[in-house]
Amino acid sequence: MDKKEKKRIEVLQQKIAKLQQQLAGARKQPDDPADVPRIEKELAAAHAELSTLKKS
Repeated sequence: MDKKEKKRIEVLQQKIAKLQQQLAGARKQPDDPADVPRIEKELAAAHAELSTLKKS
């Protein structure tokens, strides 16, 4: 694993933490019904990329 991959993993972990907070907030206060599915989709994509990076 090189520096770029390590940095990308770090960035993805931060993004996942941020998205989880946004998702919790969107579920508590559903102003826009499209927010929850959009955030869940972004979160799934970030998890998928993270697992791909960790495998290589």
